[in-house]
Amino acid sequence: MTYDTGFVVHGQMSREHFDPAVVRRELAVIRDDLHCNAVQIIGGDPDRLELAAGAAAGLGLEVWFSPYPLELELEQILTLFRDCAERAERLRRQGAAVVFVTGVELSVMNRGLLPGGSPEERVERLMSRPERRAEAMRELGVRVNAFLRDAVATVREHFQGVLTYASIQFEQVDWAPFDMVTFELIRSAEVAGQFRDAVRTLARGPKPLAVTGFGTAAYRGAGDRGGRVLEVVEYDPETRVPVRLNGVYERDEAGQAAYLSELLEIFESQGVDSAFVFLFALSGYPYRPDGDPRDDLDRAGLGIVKLLGEGRRGQTYPDMEWEPKAAFAAVAQRYRR
Repeated sequence: MTYDTGFVVHGQMSREHFDPAVVRRELAVIRDDLHCNAVQIIGGDPDRLELAAGAAAGLGLEVWFSPYPLELELEQILTLFRDCAERAERLRRQGAAVVFVTGVELSVMNRGLLPGGSPEERVERLMSRPERRAEAMRELGVRVNAFLRDAVATVREHFQGVLTYASIQFEQVDWAPFDMVTFELIRSAEVAGQFRDAVRTLARGPKPLAVTGFGTAAYRGAGDRGGRVLEVVEYDPETRVPVRLNGVYERDEAGQAAYLSELLEIFESQGVDSAFVFLFALSGYPYRPDGDPRDDLDRAGLGIVKLLGEGRRGQTYPDMEWEPKAAFAAVAQRYRR
């Protein structure tokens, strides 16, 4: 399971409240009720990452320590990695099972590897000229691997455990410096027919394969959109905070549950070593069942729990301000087996 401690974009934190007691309680639910044995701790604040990672390790979970830089320059990314590697190593030396993730989709999510002022603009520029797309991707691969060599050297100065990177396939990563191969694999309608075979091919590689980043939302047709699932959200142009949906989308919790169950079956049956559902809860996408359905941001949220907000407590977990979606039960059932 992937657990969000808060994304940092232009100094703004996506998860406003971060109560250590709540974090420990949620990680216990992930272990005991979802039957997970590993958790990917993501976010942009090293203090929060270390706190959550320590809580997860204390529960006996394998920890994937995953700093998630967003809109940073390359040197800033290295500084973040250096700090987090020291923290991850302290945890590992205390006896925890720790994997360090040297970033996620760095070329798209940050500055310096692709031109553009946002992830959408970077992808658009990369794909905009089909006649030179292959060449552009080769050039990107050279830049990505040059930076990853620097990142690995920086992390290895401080961290002696297992190392990986959560990549997009078009980044063409050289996996030689890493202990595990990790891809963000998101099935869309366009690739659904080839998805199982593609996973099997990736899993046949010489190093263990992990899959991160896979998930979908709870509106009808979300699973078909793949990585474009959040395109239905309108954001504040200045803060990039989600405001509302751009139309009326029918809630489909069963569809989200089926999507995750199907992918977990594929990953298990095709030889994937580790798989991390994206994600437990996504801050900023509250559940608003009453009123205008366009205000119900949870329909587009990728969490397997719906955030109630405004101090409301759930029924299943009366001490928590969220309620499980159908996807929660589907993941628990799959992992219980």
